[in-house]
Amino acid sequence: MPTRWRPPHGSASAAMVLLALAACSHGTGAGPTSADVVAPARIAEIVASPDRSEADRTNDLRRKPQQMLAFIGIRPGMVALDLSAGGGYTTELLARAIGPSGKVYGQSAPSAARPAPAQPEGAAAPPVATAPGTGPRPPPPRLAGRAAALKSGNIVAVVQPFESPVPAEVASSGLDLVTLMFNYHDLGHMGVDREQMNRAVFAALKPRGLYVIADHAGRPGTGIGESGTLHRIEEAFLRAEVERAGFRLLEEGQFLRNPADPRDKNTPEPPQPKDEFVLKFVKP
Repeated sequence: MPTRWRPPHGSASAAMVLLALAACSHGTGAGPTSADVVAPARIAEIVASPDRSEADRTNDLRRKPQQMLAFIGIRPGMVALDLSAGGGYTTELLARAIGPSGKVYGQSAPSAARPAPAQPEGAAAPPVATAPGTGPRPPPPRLAGRAAALKSGNIVAVVQPFESPVPAEVASSGLDLVTLMFNYHDLGHMGVDREQMNRAVFAALKPRGLYVIADHAGRPGTGIGESGTLHRIEEAFLRAEVERAGFRLLEEGQFLRNPADPRDKNTPEPPQPKDEFVLKFVKP
């Protein structure tokens, strides 16, 4: 086995080499430092903003946005993509934290024929399959409403399929952050090519860019097989899928965990919060 080179101990050249290596390990767009990240006090101000909707404040009780934004390591000026943005709860929080010098794309898939889940999620209305051009009003108008109300000019609603979810202008190393909140499991019963989607996300992120996914925890061995019934996904299964695209797990968030949830029902019995995991991946 070849001997690994080491600089002379205590020499000036050794110090210079170590400094150079440290600089190379960061580089341009290499990820946040502690000085870059939005401070907890500022995050608390953002969440407490008086112009946020009552519906969002109710959602805060479950979603814990202060812990989520801190876990992400949100920075002013980031360019982010919120996958499966829905009504834009996460998109708006990201936009507020990133500020007008950054941009947040809120992605929704085109209206297309998709199989409905066998069971609605939680206490939602009964599932209804959609056909092209039919179904409820799509999310982009709701995102547009949020953008108009926020007046920051940094929310962009995009309609693109999950398999190629990134706008062309940032599809090649143009993003600092991608989030996917509590909807990865739905991609299973919807028949989305998740491998292709994860590869597209990987290509769109800058080196050291972050991919943060939160979802409802399933039991070991269930994979994504309960996506349309219990609306859960096995954490190890999701992690393996994402890592196959080239990502490396950077950190696990524990702030939404509930070990008491037996994870065997859509809505836990007795009533309690679902066990939920948050995984932060990085593009090496």
